[in-house]
Amino acid sequence: MKKNLWLLAIAQGLFLTNNVVFIAINGLVGFSLAPVGWMATLPVMGYVVGGALSTGLVARSQRRWGRQVSFQLGLLVAFLTALLCAFALSIGSFWLLVAGTVIAGYYSANGQLYRFAAGELAPPSFREKAVSLVLAGGLIGAVIGPNLANHTREALGAPFLGSYLALAVVALVSMAVMAGIRFPSEPAKKPGADGGRALGEIVRQPVFIVSALAAAMSYGVMNLLMAATPLAMDVCGMPFSDAALVLEWHVIGMFAPGFFTGHLIKRFGVLQVMGVGVALNFACVAVALSGQDLHQFLVALFLLGVGWNFLFTGATTLSMEAYRPEEKDKAQAAINFVVFAVMAFTSFASGALVTTQGWDLLNLGSIVPLTLTAAALVWLALLRRRAAAGQGA
Repeated sequence: MKKNLWLLAIAQGLFLTNNVVFIAINGLVGFSLAPVGWMATLPVMGYVVGGALSTGLVARSQRRWGRQVSFQLGLLVAFLTALLCAFALSIGSFWLLVAGTVIAGYYSANGQLYRFAAGELAPPSFREKAVSLVLAGGLIGAVIGPNLANHTREALGAPFLGSYLALAVVALVSMAVMAGIRFPSEPAKKPGADGGRALGEIVRQPVFIVSALAAAMSYGVMNLLMAATPLAMDVCGMPFSDAALVLEWHVIGMFAPGFFTGHLIKRFGVLQVMGVGVALNFACVAVALSGQDLHQFLVALFLLGVGWNFLFTGATTLSMEAYRPEEKDKAQAAINFVVFAVMAFTSFASGALVTTQGWDLLNLGSIVPLTLTAAALVWLALLRRRAAAGQGA
């Protein structure tokens, strides 16, 4: 179990390396190639839209071939699309770059399932810690991603051409890591057995609604601010090396807590830890609105990362209460579709807002989804308290 979890954590880190580099460079490459400035983050949005469109396809491939084959297919797509994006940049084609990122979304849809696979590699008593540990593997992406983007920026003449080619190498390394993981075999289905409850029945449960909403809003707010940060810092006249530093500490904040978030959930409860995550997101907005110096960008994005970790790890753990083993593929696909849909909107909105309205308005806008998430957590906590009181009576 431990070997499999550590290898999956490394795969998670390499997945995040891909994501961090995409976030760091796609907006800037898009800005240099786009017909108009507000289209700058369309390549970032394309990656997320591709992920949303791929959730159903990935769910079917997981059901048919299992975790191992489906994850390797995702990595093959990551390798090929990194080469496609490099080619698009070399010929100066904005729309081919967008198309490449949309196709790359298939890899993203696969990678988003690593955290659920972690829960299946461990016994129920260790599930929270397993999810947290694998998410902590993102620290690899925190260190490698920004530095990879920074050091390969001018490697081949055209800015960031070397970065895309480096991502192709990262995909090959991840394929080798994934080959060493032994996922549990799917239980044989009995003749006439169904796939559990209908999806409509699953998604109507309060626990599913809150876990899906929290996962989507945590990623949405994080994506809204993170995708805009390199552009905002560029507008402020800061070098790309500063943006890489800020993103590095942001991703450290996202995944370093993974070594203890599972322990916190076990000790204090999942809703309590998620509530702290919301509070940290509000703190991020307050710091971001206080000014636009390097240290303010760095502290705000670090708080955003830690807040995301608490919310997203908690939402993943909470969601596992909403479905049975035979329902996992459709339930997980539904959660990831909601996450990707929100991320697609925020990816587009981040570039459009930061280039037309500015950094401050972007941060003020994030208060709305944060408030909605806080209200959802309070609602579920009240429902559980009433249920407990009813059982006590």
